[in-house]
Amino acid sequence: MEKNTHQKAFQDLEDAINRAVIGQEHVATTLLLSLLTNGNVLLEGLPGTAKTRSVKSLARCLDATLGRIQFTPDLLPSDVTGNEVYQEVEGKQMLQFQEGPVFNNIVLADEINRAPAKVQAALLEAMEERTVTVAGQSYKLPPLFMVLATQNPIEQEGTYPLPEAQMDRFMMKTNVDYPDDAAEEDIIRLVRGEEAGKSAEEPRFSQDIVFAARKEVAATTVSKNIDQYIVALIMATRDPARHKDSRLKDWIRVGSSPRASIALDKCSRAAAWLAGRDYVTPDDVRGVAHAVLRHRLILSYDAMAESVTTDAVIDEILKLVTAA
Repeated sequence: MEKNTHQKAFQDLEDAINRAVIGQEHVATTLLLSLLTNGNVLLEGLPGTAKTRSVKSLARCLDATLGRIQFTPDLLPSDVTGNEVYQEVEGKQMLQFQEGPVFNNIVLADEINRAPAKVQAALLEAMEERTVTVAGQSYKLPPLFMVLATQNPIEQEGTYPLPEAQMDRFMMKTNVDYPDDAAEEDIIRLVRGEEAGKSAEEPRFSQDIVFAARKEVAATTVSKNIDQYIVALIMATRDPARHKDSRLKDWIRVGSSPRASIALDKCSRAAAWLAGRDYVTPDDVRGVAHAVLRHRLILSYDAMAESVTTDAVIDEILKLVTAA
């Protein structure tokens, strides 16, 4: 099926991000899927894997404002949301709200697990409600708004693990690994060229394209069989004992919430739309399952003792649950 104007624009956007960030194609895809579904993304990876660069490239191409928050243990909620400050207006002293960095189109929450609980709670309202409440007054965030958070999976000293309730608010979680040999060479040449002033021109897209694309994604056809397939995948995480011949019941301590079902549906439709189709296939669901579910499963002690990962559990679920 031939892609329409908006689909071609998103393809160009993905190509632009991949030119700026080499060897992390799945990251670009995840960012676009979350952008289309009005969701938030958690990027987990070691330092130097271009997580921040990916986010900055997306913001530049979208002509969107970018707010970067470096999370630290001494950060305060007002450092994220903003605060009321005394200002003199026409000779009168009065309190006026001064917006924090969260009032941007794209918010990069760098090393989010280094912030204490109060700061994470302040960000939670913005992620879920798209509003910020300060001194009893609520302020709306921009129509185009998404949080892209990063965290380091190795360094755990001085960190505050995200609570399950906040993890569930991320539409997708993607793992950012080191690039391979060929990509590493391309990265060296890319940075060398940028130092010489040979950076490739990045396209600029209007934010209106995003809102128009979201309407088309919402109109994507989903059959009853696909709905049943999504539900069956989620139920395999909640009631793994249904699959008696597998070890799921030994590996999963807590399954996924209804937000996982909603996210699977939205991301599957977005994946189908990006592929140029107006209907969802089982492959669309399987293609987004890992990014949607990997942060929504709590594994048992047995699984951790056997070094079973959430991705391995999802692989097992996809093998066991078939589409009608």
